[in-house]
Amino acid sequence: MRVRGLIILVLATAITAMQPAAMGQAQGPTDPQIVGIVLAANQIDIDAGKAAVAQAHDPQVKAFAQQMITDHSALQHSVMELGAKLHVTPEASATADSLKSDAAKTAAHLRDMSGAAYDKAYIDNEVAYHQAVIDAVTKVLIPNAKNVELKDALNGAAPAFVGHLEHAKRIQSSLH
Repeated sequence: MRVRGLIILVLATAITAMQPAAMGQAQGPTDPQIVGIVLAANQIDIDAGKAAVAQAHDPQVKAFAQQMITDHSALQHSVMELGAKLHVTPEASATADSLKSDAAKTAAHLRDMSGAAYDKAYIDNEVAYHQAVIDAVTKVLIPNAKNVELKDALNGAAPAFVGHLEHAKRIQSSLH
């Protein structure tokens, strides 16, 4: 499972990059950087879902991928609206850049797969990705958010991420 190991390594690296010491800062990400990270993370899952809708073989994997597109697109819209309301312009960060770079590598590996191998690799990635997102949101983004509404929005999104993780795990167990 070379691909799964790579995916997990990439996600661990991205989460480590979110830690304040790794960011070269005395404190964690700023609110504008948090918004940028959330937008990047959502777009990654939207793009992965679009690829899976086109490439997956298993109907439950295709349905899950479509749910990721729908749910993360709605969250993306909400984050952009909240940012506009709070006058918080998303800022680029090393973390967002790392997430995008790592997602491109994962997408390249998945593109070379097909059939059941693709389905399994995509779902394995979704399990690892959602766990990494949950960890990052709870351990880094929420604790560092200064704006109360932003912090509340992150807390409010957490159950959806947990639901996605549990759904992906159920599919994962049926594919093995």
